[in-house]
Amino acid sequence: MQITNFLKHHYRHFNAAALIDAADGYNKHLAEGGKMMITLAGAMSTAEMGIQLAELIRQDKVQIISCTGANLEEDIFNLVAHDFYERVPNYRDLTPADEQALLERHMNRVTDTCIPEEEAMRRLEHVVLKFWEKADSEGKAYFPHEFFYQILLSGELEQYYQIDPKDSWMLAAAEKNLPIICPGWEDSTLGNIFAGHVISGDIKNVHTMRTGIQYMIYLAEWYTAQATEESKVGFFQIGGGIAGDFPICVVPMLHQDLGRTSVPLWGYFCQISDSTTSYGSYSGAVPNEKITWGKLGEKTPKFIIESDATIVAPLIFAIVLGQ
Repeated sequence: MQITNFLKHHYRHFNAAALIDAADGYNKHLAEGGKMMITLAGAMSTAEMGIQLAELIRQDKVQIISCTGANLEEDIFNLVAHDFYERVPNYRDLTPADEQALLERHMNRVTDTCIPEEEAMRRLEHVVLKFWEKADSEGKAYFPHEFFYQILLSGELEQYYQIDPKDSWMLAAAEKNLPIICPGWEDSTLGNIFAGHVISGDIKNVHTMRTGIQYMIYLAEWYTAQATEESKVGFFQIGGGIAGDFPICVVPMLHQDLGRTSVPLWGYFCQISDSTTSYGSYSGAVPNEKITWGKLGEKTPKFIIESDATIVAPLIFAIVLGQ
């Protein structure tokens, strides 16, 4: 409890106090029998959020995840190619010529971290293509995360592991068969690669990969089955964008479009964001705005922490994990 004790002693005001309130609210929600969705935007997998997220999964402190296609694949890139990553701490000083030099070395930069194309992206492509082609030839279709689960559980990538497997949140999720929602998967490296293989004819049926609409149907079925007045589902949003915007809309869809008004609203809400409210961005909207859209209720516990998610989320997770 050293981290928790330190935080609760020193984090007393402003965003620091909001962090404590949000973590305590998370624990209270679970203690009362609730479930939790975590949403991952940005480059949280490349930020190695998996070190704690994997443990949250193992300890049943998260029941479903919504993430971008980038976060889905980048956890696995890190799993199989970590030793080839390069940090660029002086990234703000890079010139266009410096960036071109990185491109020529096939090092794709994400802020201060370069992902090696050959060891990460192409290494995974060689394996995943076999699974795509097999499903395609058998006339079967799977979600993006289901293909990754098949690959991880097959053991084909184990020879390439370069981090402790317990620090991979995707591997922990595969072992639990955790529900994952990945809206807009097409906007990812492997989404582009899949499109290329459809264009080239390696994949005959584009629908071998199940779509975002099917993800919403899947989420609607999961939420309807899991969310009750005695066990509401909480929403812990890291960043903004489609990873959060897409799944939170399942509740008004169930109520307004399907007439399932007995399904409860989200039972807890927290967002870590640095987006500015006054710019009209959905990501920057304060939680109360979501009441007007039928997503949260007047009495739903609501928290917003306006800070850097790579700093804040690990601290909240430390409290939730009792560290």
